[in-house]
Amino acid sequence: MSSLITYQRLLVYLFLVFDCHWMLVYVLVMKVFSLSYSETCGGLKAKSDLVIRTWGVRNNIDFLSLSYTRHAEDIRHARAFLSKLGDMNQTQIFAKIENVEGLKHFDEILQEADGVILARGNLGIDLPPEKVFLFQKAAVYKCNMAGKPVVVTRVVDSMTDNLRPTRAEATDVANAVLDGSDAILLGAETLRGLYPVETISIVGKICAEAEKVFNQDLYFKRAVKYIGEPMTHLESITSSAVRAAIKVKASVIICFTSSGRAARLISKYRPTMPVLSVVIPRVKTNQLRWTFSGAYEARQSLIVRGLFPMLADPRHPAEKTGIANESILKVALDYGRASGVIKPHDRVVVCQKVGDASVVKIIELED
Repeated sequence: MSSLITYQRLLVYLFLVFDCHWMLVYVLVMKVFSLSYSETCGGLKAKSDLVIRTWGVRNNIDFLSLSYTRHAEDIRHARAFLSKLGDMNQTQIFAKIENVEGLKHFDEILQEADGVILARGNLGIDLPPEKVFLFQKAAVYKCNMAGKPVVVTRVVDSMTDNLRPTRAEATDVANAVLDGSDAILLGAETLRGLYPVETISIVGKICAEAEKVFNQDLYFKRAVKYIGEPMTHLESITSSAVRAAIKVKASVIICFTSSGRAARLISKYRPTMPVLSVVIPRVKTNQLRWTFSGAYEARQSLIVRGLFPMLADPRHPAEKTGIANESILKVALDYGRASGVIKPHDRVVVCQKVGDASVVKIIELED
């Protein structure tokens, strides 16, 4: 079975079960389905259609990988299909770029997709080998500036049969991290490889080492310059939160969010400290039963680099009362202490919405 590695965590491809402590003991299980797209008729293959309608709906898929994405219309077609399947209208669609046609329409695809997977194996067939790295760097940069996750594939193929990667492969993994990738997707190494566990461990260690030397200062300046002025309200608040956290050397950024968008924008600026995304559920009713949103948003944040989602208690509308805010913040701080991220006398930056105002505040913790 293939597997998807983010730098702080391990995700198992298809049935992604994440072993971690969740706020108020909500269990978040992430699921991914790789969808085949017909290259001839431009529609979903019958087998994919059937699997999504049955297995997909039953398992509440979080991500859908759209193979051989060629146009933005492919994304819109898949999204229209999912919108008819109940809760699956919340499923995020990742465009898998595998051919020249996908490269040609990359900008429009990026606008429609929730994220991008760079399938370098198939791209290496359509493109001259000396051109693949140029596209990779350009595509990763565009995804970073758009604030959308980008996943790189085919990094340690030799580990299918060998216990160690080559030095070139190890350097390739590190460069993917330094370029700004959110995740590494392993294929044959874990699908049929002899050392799947060792592969995951080694790639994870390389990613962790590369993150230590990531030039955050240069990246932040480049991202702010790209956005330009005037910034949107949310972009301004999130970039300010990152700047404040860096200046005061905060140990963590805590972001209160309902949709997850604010937390993803904070991660877009690649802060040097972890970002705890406290997802506040919204309670809804259709007069027959009560439901709450937030579980999808929390799970889907797992693929974003540096983001650690937590699902808050739906009985506390954190945006409306200061008491509820402090209560949920305390739980988030306790979680940070328990995981070793927050220590006594640390500074913490909190980004939240109070009424109609967005607030960034700095907290200095006591013993």
